[in-house]
Amino acid sequence: MDETEFWELIDATREAAEGDAEDQADLLVERLMQLDPDVVVDFARHFEARYNRSYLWDLWGAASVLLNGASDDAFDYFRCWLIGQGREVFEGGIHDPDHLAELLEGFDDEVDGDGEDLGYAADEAYEQLTGAETPDLGLPAPPREPLGTPFDLEDESALAERFPRLWSRFREQ
Repeated sequence: MDETEFWELIDATREAAEGDAEDQADLLVERLMQLDPDVVVDFARHFEARYNRSYLWDLWGAASVLLNGASDDAFDYFRCWLIGQGREVFEGGIHDPDHLAELLEGFDDEVDGDGEDLGYAADEAYEQLTGAETPDLGLPAPPREPLGTPFDLEDESALAERFPRLWSRFREQ
C-alpha cells in the first residue's frame, strides 16, 4: 500500500461514516480485512508514521484550544482523529496548527477530536485475519517528548496568542 492508497482508504471510510470516528474505525477494520495481511501492515506503518510525526507541541496546543484542554491521552486520540480527517486536514494541521480554524468545518468538541478507535483499526484487522499480533513495523522509535518549543498548555493567554484564529473561532464564543 502506498501513501495515495492509504489516504484514499482514510477518505473513503470517513465519507462512508459521515465523519463519525467510531463508525469510521469500524469501516476501516472491515475494509482492511478484505486485504492481504501484508497490506494491512503497510497501512499500519503509514498510520503510525503519521501519528509519530504529529507529536508536536504546537499541535498539542491547537488540540488544547479545540478540546478545551487536552491531556496526554486526549492528545493521542486527537492525533488519530486528525489522521482520520484526511491528508489535507492532517498536513495542514501539521504545517500550521492554527490553520485548523479554517480546515475544520463544523468542529464540535463534544463529538469530534477523539479517534482512539482509529488508532487500533489496523491491529484489530490484522489480528482477525491472522490470529496474531501486528508485527514490528520497522519504524524509528517515536519521540519521547513532543517536537518543537514547549509551552504551558494551560496558559490561556499563551494559547490565544499562539493560535489566534483557533482561539477566536472556538474559545471566544
